[in-house]
Amino acid sequence: MRHVIALDVGDSGMTAALVAPDGAALHEERRSLVRGLGPDGVVESVLRFAEDLRAHGLERFGTTAEAAGVAVPGPMSAEQSGPAGHSADLVRSDVPMRKRLRDGLGGLPVAVASRVRAAGLAEGRLGAGRGAGRFLLVTLGTTVDGVIGFDDGIETGAQGHAGRIGHVVVRPGGPPCGCGRRGCLEAVVSTAAVGRAWSEVGGVSGVSGVSGAVDSTDCARAAAAGDEAASRVWRAAIDALADGLIAAHTVLDLRTLILGGGLSEVGETLFTPLRAAVDARLTFQRRPTVVPAALGDSASCRGAELLARDLLIRAAAPRRPTSGAAEACRPPDREA
Repeated sequence: MRHVIALDVGDSGMTAALVAPDGAALHEERRSLVRGLGPDGVVESVLRFAEDLRAHGLERFGTTAEAAGVAVPGPMSAEQSGPAGHSADLVRSDVPMRKRLRDGLGGLPVAVASRVRAAGLAEGRLGAGRGAGRFLLVTLGTTVDGVIGFDDGIETGAQGHAGRIGHVVVRPGGPPCGCGRRGCLEAVVSTAAVGRAWSEVGGVSGVSGVSGAVDSTDCARAAAAGDEAASRVWRAAIDALADGLIAAHTVLDLRTLILGGGLSEVGETLFTPLRAAVDARLTFQRRPTVVPAALGDSASCRGAELLARDLLIRAAAPRRPTSGAAEACRPPDREA
C-alpha cells in the first residue's frame, strides 16, 4: 500500500505516522527525545525513527514510504534545508537536516519545515483556515509565533521569517524579550508572561486559592471567576494581543485570525473579550473572523504529512517557474 512518513519533532518527544494517499493513518507511534543531545544527536534520533518507520511500512504493507515530511521546532530560513531544531539547544542550528535524512534514507524525498509552518499548512487545508483564502495562525504558548496562510499554501518570506508576530513590539519599553528587545508580543502574552504577571500581583494556583506555581490558565480561571487582580492582568494581555493582531491585519488584509497553543485552550474566556477588543480597534479595516485552531496537538504532524504529499505532487507535475510566495513550505533546492 502506498504511504508517506509524517514526523513531528517536539520539545519532549517525536510523534509520527504512516499515512495513506487518502489521509488515513496506517500506523502511529510516539518516541521520547532525550534533551541535551545537541544538533547531531537530534538528527540521528530523528533518522533512526524514520528508518524504523520505513522498515515497518515495508514489513507490514509490502512497500516503503514514497516520501517523508518532518516538522521541527524553531524558525526555518529560505536559505537552509531546515533547522535540526530541538528547543533552545537547536533553534539557531544550521545543520542540514533535510540532506542528512534524505541521504540516510537512501535518497527518499524529504521535506522539512518548522512546526508552526507545518501546523499552518494543516490548519489552512484541513482545519480552521480551510476556505479562508488568507489567514494568520498565531500560536500562544511558552513562545508566540505565527504563520501567514493563503489559499492552500504558506507565505515563507524572503528570509523564511514571515509571520513571526511574536516579535512585533506592542508595548515599547515593556518586559524584556528573548530576542533582545523589550515589549514584544511574546514578552507580554505568552503563557509564561501571563503567568508571571499574575504571580507578581499575588496570583495563586487555582481559583480556590490553593498555593503553588501559577500559570496563565490559573489567571484566566481567576479572571472568569471575578478576581479583580486577575481580570486586570488578563485584560492587559488581551489588549496587547489585540494590538498585535490589528497591526498584522492592517498590513496583511486577513480574512481569518486563528489562535492556537496553550493560551487559546481557555476557550471563550479568551475569545469573547478578544473579539470585542479587535472590533474596537477597527477603523477602515474589514472585520476578520477570530477563531480557535481546529487540529490541536495533531496539527504539526498533519502538516508534515502534507509536506510529504506535496513532494510527490511536484515530482509528478511539469516543473514551471513560481514566485517565492507560491512556494508553500517548499524545501529549497540548494542545501545548507
